[in-house]
Amino acid sequence: MARWSDYTTGERIKILRGKSIRQSDLADMTGLSLPTVQQAEQDKRLTLQTLLRIADAIGVDTSVILGQQAPRRAMEQQDRTMMRDLSRAVHDTAAGLVPEGVEAAGLDELRDITDRCWRLYWDGRYAEAGAIAAPFITSAAARLREQAAGEQSPAWGVMSDAYRLAGYVANLMGNRDLAYAAIGQAQVAAERGGDELRQALVTSGRAWVYLRDARLADALRLAEKSAVDIEPRFSKASKNELVAFGSHVNFAAVVASRTGDKERTADYLSQSHATGARMGGEHQAHGTLFGPVSATTQAVGINLALGNTGKALTLMKSIQDDDLSALSGAATNRYQMDRAMAYADAKMWDASLDVLEKALTKDPEWGRHQALPGVIVQKIGKAGTARLRRVSELIGVAPTGANGSLPSAARTAV
Repeated sequence: MARWSDYTTGERIKILRGKSIRQSDLADMTGLSLPTVQQAEQDKRLTLQTLLRIADAIGVDTSVILGQQAPRRAMEQQDRTMMRDLSRAVHDTAAGLVPEGVEAAGLDELRDITDRCWRLYWDGRYAEAGAIAAPFITSAAARLREQAAGEQSPAWGVMSDAYRLAGYVANLMGNRDLAYAAIGQAQVAAERGGDELRQALVTSGRAWVYLRDARLADALRLAEKSAVDIEPRFSKASKNELVAFGSHVNFAAVVASRTGDKERTADYLSQSHATGARMGGEHQAHGTLFGPVSATTQAVGINLALGNTGKALTLMKSIQDDDLSALSGAATNRYQMDRAMAYADAKMWDASLDVLEKALTKDPEWGRHQALPGVIVQKIGKAGTARLRRVSELIGVAPTGANGSLPSAARTAV
């Protein structure tokens, strides 16, 4: 399996350019001549100016082109551009820099944008959510700058939401440094706004960053703190409060399951199911969706993490197709991945591949940002079927039965 550093600089430029951008397109994007671009890809001549222009045009660090750093999985050119713009928005506004000409939108308009971004995110349209989040952050920063002293708390709340969204997109796209930076700024903004609920939401978001960074003990500590801080008085709790608590106590169960703590996991799952039952249906608030269906579908993945395949299969039988219509696109897709994994764990190869292929075909945009489909394919790689090959092609992963390898750098770069 070729490593990213094994390719020449010219080969890496060609891979990063991808099939959607021709050499002539790259020349137009950079302001370079076509022969200059051709020479760079042929490893004949690459000046510093050419390197910088190409890196800026295709949205990567120069270190990626030079082979010092591998490209992030499933990142296409538009994804890289989006992440670059999002990074600039986060870091510039954190330093107090707001671009000239940015209008200070009203608070109601900014709240509407917040809701729109979260809807996109939970529908699995991460690149689109991130593309809107960048100007959203700068517009929110402009609003904060215009607010009179003593009247800034609502604007700080919007800033916290914008940074938290940026952190979530960055974390999912594998840009851990930006995720840490954005969630850190979300915490500062929530504290300055004096909003205890937002502070708890941000704490949970930081726990998710820790979880994906394999900091399990830290993730569990923060997930538990967030759930405790959010916990309402059930007798007087509104649906919005129950959404916040249910989703975050459920996340605490997720983290506890990753540590193998069955007792803690069972306790949090019990609280999650009780909250969902009290709500009676799915409800969206605070950038998330929760209810009885969410509690049950997420319990499937939690039990799989604990090795309780039988329990996961039993839970799956209680979930009907009509139930899934209440979930967001991303939540539905994730549940289908958990179903496929449960079938794979039970060595029900055909059922696993059937679920996996249908989900990836239905929503390839969501699938290309996920690692779990590749894990499932590797797990059932011994079943060398035509369907397995089709699914492998959908996610760019070679099954173990084919050659025993994970995706090559050329497949994952674009």
